[in-house]
Amino acid sequence: MNLITPHPDLEAKDIEMSRPLHWLALAWRDMERCPTAGVTHGLILALVCAGLFWFARHEFWWIAAMLSACMIVAPLLAMGLYDISRRLERDEEATLADAFRVWTCGDRRIIKFGFLLALCSGAWLVCSAALVHWMLPASVHTPADFVRLVVLQSHFGLFEMWVLMSALIAAPMFASTLVTIPLLMDHPMLTLQQAVLTSWRVVSVNPFAMACWAGLLCLFTALGIGSAFLGLLAVVPMLGHASWHAYRDLVSYDPTVH
Repeated sequence: MNLITPHPDLEAKDIEMSRPLHWLALAWRDMERCPTAGVTHGLILALVCAGLFWFARHEFWWIAAMLSACMIVAPLLAMGLYDISRRLERDEEATLADAFRVWTCGDRRIIKFGFLLALCSGAWLVCSAALVHWMLPASVHTPADFVRLVVLQSHFGLFEMWVLMSALIAAPMFASTLVTIPLLMDHPMLTLQQAVLTSWRVVSVNPFAMACWAGLLCLFTALGIGSAFLGLLAVVPMLGHASWHAYRDLVSYDPTVH
């Protein structure tokens, strides 16, 4: 079998535009059945983000690095929540210990994927910083500087180029991570290349629904961060559980594959 082609037994499903709302509803059900794991994930991320924000509040690019890294590696950070949802759908016991235990699985495919996500996060930061510093006469040190010198600048071009560049990087990253981690967790014999290509195939089959899902992810993440990170206590588990249900809806599942 050619390892750089999608797995022939994994089928990308065509879904309705409103289906992402159903995933969020299922996520709330999982949160109610196993609240401790979800709140703990959200609390840890909220504390980490708040701490980094406080120490880097006078250096905008460190804050930008933190936010971009969180967005890009979020599917990896949610592995414990994926495992909780998988256990709940099998009517198995799901605990906080189970959520943390998945991090010790030692799956080299996931480790490699995490390394690639970290590289992409660093690349976004470097490109973003280079663009802004190249086109601005003054340095950007704080979020206020970014708003004043980039967002509110009078000349057309810089902010628009920054948004376009961010979108050009974010779009393929979203397509590459949409269902990749759940696939790797669910199919031990699947290669990383096959999982990523399957994720791309899912997006190609459902471009508008996936655009809607990406918008919801960004919206809730922004609300979580904009609420002084307190909203992350609910947003992190909700989006983590919902992403697992998205995988179940978007990719055909063979329960005999373990």
